[in-house]
Amino acid sequence: MAKIKVYPHPDMCPDGAVIEGKAGDTICEALLDNKISIEHACELSCACTTCHVLVKKGFSGLEEASEAEEDMLDKAWGLEPESRLSCQVVIGEDDLEIELPRYTINMVSEQN
Repeated sequence: MAKIKVYPHPDMCPDGAVIEGKAGDTICEALLDNKISIEHACELSCACTTCHVLVKKGFSGLEEASEAEEDMLDKAWGLEPESRLSCQVVIGEDDLEIELPRYTINMVSEQN
């Protein structure tokens, strides 16, 4: 299992967290399994950008983004070179550190 350090986010994870992710699961699945309510409007199908994360450490050890993911990322708020859609990043053996962006382009939040 890989350790995933989640940087503090004022709404989803105010104190930050260190969680474990099972190899073969996605980052989004690991976050949701650990009660970190990242938005995922398209139900993990790479059809939106609400689960956008910034992979601050461990980025180079990830599989490359697909063309579909790259196309969606172009629409993400706050796009950076280490941006990925958490529903598309499959966890391997390497530990990761991620930041949840402050905003998404989601017009309707699944939260409250």
